[in-house]
Formats: sequence, C-alpha cells, structure tokens
Amino acid sequence: MTPFTSGNPSTAVTGSRGTNVRSTPHKYTTATALMEALQEAGVSYIFANLGSDHPALIESWAQAKVQNRLFPQIVICPHEMVALSAAHGYAQVSGKPQAVFVHVECGTQNLGGSIHNAAKGRVPVLIFAGASPVTQEGELTGSRNEFIHWIQDVFDQRGIVRQYMKYENEIRTGKNVKQLVYRALQIAESEPKGPVYLMAPREVLEEEIEPIAIEKKGWGPLVPGAVPPQLVAELAENLLRAKKPLIVTSYLGRNTEAVAELIKLSEKLAIPVLESVPNYVNFPADHPLHVGYQWNAPVQNKILGEADFVLVIDSDVPWIPLKNQPRKDGTIYYIDMDPLKENIPLWYIPSDRFIQADSLVALQQLNSYLDSVEIDQDTVTKRYLEFSNIHADQRAEWKRQEQWKEADIITPQFLTACVREAIDDDTIVLSETITNYETVSKHLARNKPGTLFGSGASSLGWHGGAAIGAKLAAPDRTVVCLTGDGSYIFSNPTAVHWVARKYNTPFLTIIYNNRGWGAPKMSTLGVHPHGIASQTDQFWVNFDPSAELAKVAEAAGGAYARTVQKPDELMEAIESALRIVKEGRSAVLDVRLPQVSKQQF
Repeated sequence: MTPFTSGNPSTAVTGSRGTNVRSTPHKYTTATALMEALQEAGVSYIFANLGSDHPALIESWAQAKVQNRLFPQIVICPHEMVALSAAHGYAQVSGKPQAVFVHVECGTQNLGGSIHNAAKGRVPVLIFAGASPVTQEGELTGSRNEFIHWIQDVFDQRGIVRQYMKYENEIRTGKNVKQLVYRALQIAESEPKGPVYLMAPREVLEEEIEPIAIEKKGWGPLVPGAVPPQLVAELAENLLRAKKPLIVTSYLGRNTEAVAELIKLSEKLAIPVLESVPNYVNFPADHPLHVGYQWNAPVQNKILGEADFVLVIDSDVPWIPLKNQPRKDGTIYYIDMDPLKENIPLWYIPSDRFIQADSLVALQQLNSYLDSVEIDQDTVTKRYLEFSNIHADQRAEWKRQEQWKEADIITPQFLTACVREAIDDDTIVLSETITNYETVSKHLARNKPGTLFGSGASSLGWHGGAAIGAKLAAPDRTVVCLTGDGSYIFSNPTAVHWVARKYNTPFLTIIYNNRGWGAPKMSTLGVHPHGIASQTDQFWVNFDPSAELAKVAEAAGGAYARTVQKPDELMEAIESALRIVKEGRSAVLDVRLPQVSKQQF
C-alpha cells in the first residue's frame, strides 16, 4: 500500500520525486476520513474510474502522497466493468474485499453486468460513487461549476443498483463517514457476502472536519452459523442409513478449508460427490468418489436419479428440474448460507430440511459426530469400490474425447487437455467459456482448492478484470484465463490489457474462438429442436468476418498475440505463451475451433 496515516499537518513538504511543493496546512476532509477508513479496514486497492465528482479525493491522495501517509494503491481502470471485475477477482483469490470508485450515475450504470456478477456470485466489494453537487451558487466548496452537473443529477442514483446491493447508503456528513464505511464492509463480509454501495456529493467530500478515530475491532463480520445439534444427529443418521447417498455442491470451494472437510465426510461413508455448475474446486477431480459435473445437458444424471439421500451443500442450481431430477421417494437435505435463495424470485427445490449454516462449520460438526459412532465398514468398502469404478469409466471416456478426430480441427476437448498438461497445480485458472463450461470442467480436472474460479453468475466479460485482481492478490502465481470469443469481446480487452501492462499483472488468455455466439443457438435448439431455425440453420449468431482478437491486446497492452489454427501447433503455442507470461508480459492465444454449428449441440 501507498503510505497514508493520520497525524499532524506538515509545514515543509517534498514531493515523491524530491520536488518542492508549496507548504500548505493539511486539510482534513470527509475524503481524508474516507480514505483512512478504507486503509484501516485493510483495503489494499482502489480500482478507480474518476470523474468530476472526485476532486476532494484526488486532492486528499495528492496531500497524502507528498506527506508520505498510507493509503490504498490507486489502480486506474479505463472502464468500470474492468474495475469491479478486478475487485471481484481479488476478493475471490484473497478473501478480502477491495474498493471500486466510479463517476456519479453514469459510472454506476457503466459497471453494468459486473454488479450482477458480484451480487449473484456473493463476492464482497465496496463500491463508492460521487454525486452531482447539491448547490449551484458557491454556497459550499464543491458547488456546481460544470454544465454536466445538471445533466448528471438524478432522483435516485442508489436505485440503479439497489436490488443487487446488500447495503446502500448516502454519506451526508464527514462526521460519521468511518462508521458508514465500517458498517458497509461488515455487511459485505457477512454471509451471504456481496457488494455494497456508498455515494456522496462533492460538497460532502470537501467538508472540513476534525480527525476521526474509532476502533475497527467492533465492526467484524458475523460469526459463521452452525447446524443445530439435534439436526446434526438427524442428518448423520440419515447418511448412515442411506444405501445410495449423494452429495451435490457448486461453490463450497470458495472456502478452501471446507474442501478438506468434504473429502473427510465423503471418504468416511463412501459418499460420491457431484459438482453442479461449479465455480470453484469443490472436490478433487481425480478423487475416486468424484462422479462428474452437470451443467445444461438435457439428460438425466443416473447417479442423482438413483440416490435415496441427497445432501445439497452450497448450491444455487443443484439440478435443472425440467430434464434432471432426484428420485421421487428420495430424501433431500439442503445446507447453505442462503438456503431459501431469497433474492431469486422463482426458486424452489423441495427438501426435507433447509438448514442455514456455514458449510465448513456444518461439515466439521458432521465429521465430529460420525467419529463418535459405529460405521458399517463393509458397506462403505463396497460403495467405495462401486463409485471408484464409475469414476474410472467416466475418465476413460473423457480421455477418448480428447483425441484428434480430424487432422486440421482443434476441438474444445483437445484444447482443454493441452492446457491441463501445460499448467502446474498452483496455476490460477479463470473460466468464462460459456458453452464450453462443461468441457472445461471435465477436461481441465483441477484438484487443488483455490486454483479454479468462475464469476458465479452470467454477465459476460468478467475474466479480464478478474485476472488483474487475481494477479494482484497472488503475484507469485501464474494466472490463465479461458474464455469464449464473445466473452473476450465483452471483457473490454483494450482497457484490460492497458491496465495489465501499467500495473505489471501479466496473464495468459486463451480464446475458445468458435467465431460466434454458441449460447443463443443452444438455447434456441433446446426450446425448438426441430423448428425452422434448426432446419434452415438461421440463428444470427455467427461472427463473420472473423476479427483478429489477440491483436487488440497487442495494440492496447503490448501483449504477445498469436492465432492458432492447427492441432499440431497448439501445445507449443501454449507453452511458449506461458513462458512469456512468466517473464512478465501478457499473452493472448486466439485458438480457432469449429465455427458455431448445429452439429455442435
């Protein structure tokens, strides 16, 4: 972090390069207190897209810099989507919320889908926006002096983001600004985690106040919730009685410690684990009790359909009822920090029990209980062998899918297998491959918790900014983005790669380029499999002529850019790009897959 601590004003000030700066008293303003609050709360970075509402903040940063005071590092982001996605990625890798500063209601709206991603992905982040000045005749410092201040004045700026925020408020005075910041971060970090939003007009930020000092220790997040003791015993006894138990999860791995407890439970009773729409490494892919992944495939999962007891833990969509359901007479228990999904208007998964609890704590409770009871080891051994065989058969079939089928065609399966072979166990992979999500899950096969992340939602373009945030959070680790061509374009690659070069956050991007939108075509075929669009192959989703996508990153951020069209060139291209990234330069591989086609789905 850049220095910024409270103290007495300095009368002799020297700039960061030794330049003499005219001696002025240190003004302590709301902006000063706001920055102090963020620094005291442990915020390391402010991902900023600045505007006419931020003069007080810019002045406070300048004063702090010449006086060698601590403040979070400012990361200039030429697009708001990149800024919030970077904070999103940083929080996912580090577990620590960061700040995003945007310009009034325009910048708030330009956050766009990244707000959806942070909210639905339950990622803690503090967003701050200025507001148009509330005076126009010089009544207060910061009064309106630009024509845009009238045009940017809206009735309900907070309403733009209200349904996505865990908390939103307006700072009306500097005298309690630290309390508001601490409260906002407290709510953001409490389960279910999520984004929070504060705003303030220019005059409030410019307000001169007395220095503020409050105790941060009184503002911690909620303690994780536990399962009531009687339900621990009830759940454990159900698992012990079950002949065909199953665990389904989607985002348990957001807490890497929970994965070890899930492995312990799974092995103790030989319970297979199915990952549904996973956004993290929830269970090691190579574990014999890992029985695969499910995304949007319109097929019944056989193991789910036969399970007599299903424990769903940390999942929004454990299955899609239209095509894939558990058995009718099975028992379902649901453990989640938000088991009723109160912010999803249409949601119901009928369960025998809905338990609001932290997954790590719940698993620790279950494992502790099972340590104290007798377990039928013959049943466990038999079941372990059964699902080990299922696991082995699955992997053998997936391996066959990775083979070349045509000499000059790169398939998504082959591409993903090459990535898997080229990276190490510590590499951080960000996946935004959309119609290839299931392919990446199966063929990347990550085993180490904390090495695979998805946005947790559906607004495209997250991966670019998230890679910057991930690299800032883990500077010694290699970061690799896997993305579709559509989501690459949505990521604002010009802004992304400019930021990556400026702040030395190199990463590798591999574009699964099928030169079109696979998702709308797949959705249409899912509803109208034999419709006119299918018969005529008219879907309005192809990107012709094809753009040279990698060259955007080369022009904007000096990235190594390469297009790969032949399978026999692919492994060498990936290995070369990884070497370049490790030397400190970003790289983009535009890998040409078969163009979006009816046969693909």
